[in-house]
Amino acid sequence: MLGISRSTVYYRPRINPEDLELMRLIDEIYTEHPFFGARKIRHQIQERGRHVGRHRVRRLMRLMGLEAVYPKPNLSKRHPDHVIYPYLLRNVAIERPNHVWSTDITYIRIKQGWAYVTAVMDWHSRYVLAWEISTTLDSGFCVAALTKALQQGTPEIFNTDQGSQFTADEFTGVLKGRNIRISMDGRGRALDNIFTERLWRSLKYEEVYLHDYASVAEARRAIANYFEFYNQRRPHQSLGYKTPASIYRTLNQPARQAA
Repeated sequence: MLGISRSTVYYRPRINPEDLELMRLIDEIYTEHPFFGARKIRHQIQERGRHVGRHRVRRLMRLMGLEAVYPKPNLSKRHPDHVIYPYLLRNVAIERPNHVWSTDITYIRIKQGWAYVTAVMDWHSRYVLAWEISTTLDSGFCVAALTKALQQGTPEIFNTDQGSQFTADEFTGVLKGRNIRISMDGRGRALDNIFTERLWRSLKYEEVYLHDYASVAEARRAIANYFEFYNQRRPHQSLGYKTPASIYRTLNQPARQAA
């Protein structure tokens, strides 16, 4: 009735405090240097005065959903039975709102555990149309964010990675039901979804790393405030120092308008 998921209410972390502290260091180092693997991250941790083995770093990175091989957090594992769609955005100029939307998932830390955030962004304006937080990586919170975003408009193309959350029928079915063209990044190609990657970097450096959330509920409130600031009051150099909301709302055109 309150719109709160069962997993949020009953969430209980199962990880020791020492590992949690290491995960925080790994998160900060990986966000700053997303091309670092377990060896280099271990070296960075040791330079900060912490002695830790490479195998332990690798284990914690896997637990967090960070893949050392690829240049981005591998939170979304590909499902072998799901349909993979081609990447449609190579050499495409994004010149208007609702032309291309995208989504992704990132890890965030809380005091005694971690959670995952997904967001839907309009590429032209950088406007965050909707977002959700979850303690699990099932597709439900991604579908919920997509459904909320579609209350504000309809894109021509929707871009994701090849993660099982986004290739699942319940997610792609929503897009196909709106006649939205589906685009998917090449495997391991973080730059195919560069705007969302930049959003995560801003979220972490400007909000998450400045606070120590005691609970998922506290993280939810803080992130809601941050995205309101990001959309409404944070000027972007790439937008001529205008805000995402001003660009999206002023220039927003009906979906399906001719290119």
